Amino acid sequence: MSGVLARNAGELRSLLTRSEMLEAQVVAASDALADALTSGKKLLACGNGGSAADASHLTTEFVCRFNRDRRPYPAISLATHGGDLTAIANDYEFNDVFARQVLAFGAPGDVLVVFTTSGRSENVRRALIAANAKQLRTVAFLGGEGGVCKGLADVELLVEGAVTARTQEVHKFLLHTICELTERRL
Repeated sequence: MSGVLARNAGELRSLLTRSEMLEAQVVAASDALADALTSGKKLLACGNGGSAADASHLTTEFVCRFNRDRRPYPAISLATHGGDLTAIANDYEFNDVFARQVLAFGAPGDVLVVFTTSGRSENVRRALIAANAKQLRTVAFLGGEGGVCKGLADVELLVEGAVTARTQEVHKFLLHTICELTERRL
């Protein structure tokens, strides 16, 4: 057990330092969200597992608040509607659970934010394709080498970590930074 905390902290420090190179992408993601929300558009977000939790966390920051009191903004986590998820998975296939919701709820000018620590999530890839077809702005929090999702989003926040937990921790840091920047404009 000795050394696990120090190793994890070192890995996280390294990824956080490298994440500073994503400043332009963080600003672009924030601009996309602020432009959409101040124009009466909405935020959709999705991901699987821990990334689903990150999608829900992001949408909550806009429906409720991040740092300051302000009016709520429309934000929907596509990973939290159990009836929709299970019906789509059952009647179609699990790889369509997010894309069908993007087609149902998305409108031109909305923003879809996706999270995938591997970049290999087929259901997230299909959501990006559906969003692009419906003219949504897209932001992708990716890990590893970006996988099948790389190149599909308007803004990509690629955290090239080898450990899923560290990638998720940096995604959360970037998510909070984007919320802070966006809330300044709301």
